[in-house]
Amino acid sequence: MVSSSTTVPRSGVYYFSQGWKLVTLPGIRRFVILPLLVNIVLMGGAFWWLFTQLDAWIPSLMSYVPDWLQWLSYLLWPIAVISVLLVFGYFFSTLANWIAAPFNGLLAEQLEARLTGATPPDTGVLGIMKDVPRIMKREWQKLAWYLPRAIVLLVLYFIPGIGQTIAPVLWFLFSAWMLAIQYCDYPFDNHKVPFKTMRAALRTQKVANMQFGALTSLFTMIPVLNLFIMPVAVCGATAMWVDCWRAKHALWK
Repeated sequence: MVSSSTTVPRSGVYYFSQGWKLVTLPGIRRFVILPLLVNIVLMGGAFWWLFTQLDAWIPSLMSYVPDWLQWLSYLLWPIAVISVLLVFGYFFSTLANWIAAPFNGLLAEQLEARLTGATPPDTGVLGIMKDVPRIMKREWQKLAWYLPRAIVLLVLYFIPGIGQTIAPVLWFLFSAWMLAIQYCDYPFDNHKVPFKTMRAALRTQKVANMQFGALTSLFTMIPVLNLFIMPVAVCGATAMWVDCWRAKHALWK
C-alpha cells in the first residue's frame, strides 16, 4: 500500500492493481459512488448501443481493405473490431470524465489525504462548486491537446492498408498515453500544477505511465469491467502521484 511520498516508484501495472484495492478503503468508498454512477450510466448505455451497431460498422470499415490484402481478412476483421472498441471506448471515457471531473478531483484529494496523512483544503459541495470553472478549464486544455492528434490518427484509418494495420496500433499507444494524462491530472490539478508541467512530469516515468494507460485502455473495452474503471483509474493514478511527484509538486502537506 502506498503511504508516503518517499516510496520508491513502481510499475504502472502495480499502480493499476492498487487502484482496485484503494476504491474499497473505508472512508473512500463514499467518494467513489458519484464517479461510479456517471460511468455506469454513460458507458453502460454507450456500449449497449455499440454492440447493436457492430454488424453494420465492421463490414463498412473492412470495405477500405485493398484487394491485395483480402487474403488477410480473417486477421484484419478482429483488428477492425478492436479499433472500433478503442476509439468508441476512449470517446465515451473522455465524455464521462468531463461530467465527473469535479467528483474525480474530490476522490483524488481524499485518497491522497488518506495515503499521506496530509490535511487537504476544506471540501464539500460549496468547495466543489467553486472549483468547477477551474476544473472545466483544465478539461478544455486536455481536449485542445488531444483533439488535433486524434484527428490525424483517425484520418489514417481511411488510408487503405495503413488504416487496417498500423493505425490501430498507433491509436492504442496514443490512447494509453492520453488516459495516463487524463487520470494522473486529477491529483496534479488539485495542487494547481500547470498542464504543461504535468505532462513534463509524466514523461519522467514514461514506461510506468504507458503501462498504466494501456491497462486502463484495455479495461475500458471490456464489458462490465469498464463500468468500474473510472474510479479505479483515479485511485491508481493518485497512488502514482503520491510516490512519484508529490514531494516536488505538492501545494498542501
